Amino acid sequence: MGLPNASEDLSSEMEVDAFRRLFPLRYFERHLAESIRPDGRPLGKSRETSIFLGAVSTANGSALVKIGSTTMLTAIKMEVMTPSLESPDEGCLAVDFFMPPICSPIVRPGRPAEASPVVSKQLSDTISRHVFSRMIDLKELSLVSGKAAWMTYLDIYCLDADGALFDAALLSAVAALSHLRIPAVTMNDDGKIVLVSDEDGQNQAQEPVNKEKRKLTLRSIPFSLTCILHKNYIMADPTAEEESIFETHLTTVLDTSGQLISLYKPGGSVLAYTSAIQDCVALTRQRVKELKGLLEKENSAMEV
Repeated sequence: MGLPNASEDLSSEMEVDAFRRLFPLRYFERHLAESIRPDGRPLGKSRETSIFLGAVSTANGSALVKIGSTTMLTAIKMEVMTPSLESPDEGCLAVDFFMPPICSPIVRPGRPAEASPVVSKQLSDTISRHVFSRMIDLKELSLVSGKAAWMTYLDIYCLDADGALFDAALLSAVAALSHLRIPAVTMNDDGKIVLVSDEDGQNQAQEPVNKEKRKLTLRSIPFSLTCILHKNYIMADPTAEEESIFETHLTTVLDTSGQLISLYKPGGSVLAYTSAIQDCVALTRQRVKELKGLLEKENSAMEV
């Protein structure tokens, strides 16, 4: 008695899947009319998010972030450099974003992913712009004025690209910065800056520079939320499938104080009217509170 029903259910699932593949826009619009998405989320709800600090033991700071299936890994390495003449009391921060072939079927070996330079530019603009405003004081990266400072490399790797890449990459970057421990260093007999080992480094020190590992002070952290604009609908935190169907995206970046850092809209046929922008900013404010709480919880757990 159960076999015919099972066969009918399978046939129905196949028909739905075929309709979704052949007419993706119509399929999604049927769901939008009910104010719900195919994955069951309300239009303004983001996917489940997790942060794991200290994912790379050999890095000075690291974080693994997942937003839905989208997965980002950030590792930070620090090296001593000679500061520039223009900024003798400041260190430097360099941001790189990578999309290896394992992250998506559309990324081919030997060819850079189309999204990679776009996300990389967004990250560099957002983090660098915020570095020079309120998030990080580059003077904290100075060791000896005019002679030595920290060069900080942020390498962000996309391990699974399932939409909202910039949001996940930015979250991974700021989480890694919150986990960063600046190495202890000293000046040896030759006047060079050297790392202090836990056992005997300080015994060889002639002049202490940075006696122990310390955290970087983050004053106001930026978070972002990407939304899709389609007709009168706004969909927060899109998947890769949604991004491929709807061409109008708007990314809003706010910091933890609520200040607007940037708006990014890479074309699209839907105009971003004032009301739509206000709605996106409101959704981003809610998201910032959620992500701030999640990051604080993870940092507190690391200190226990």
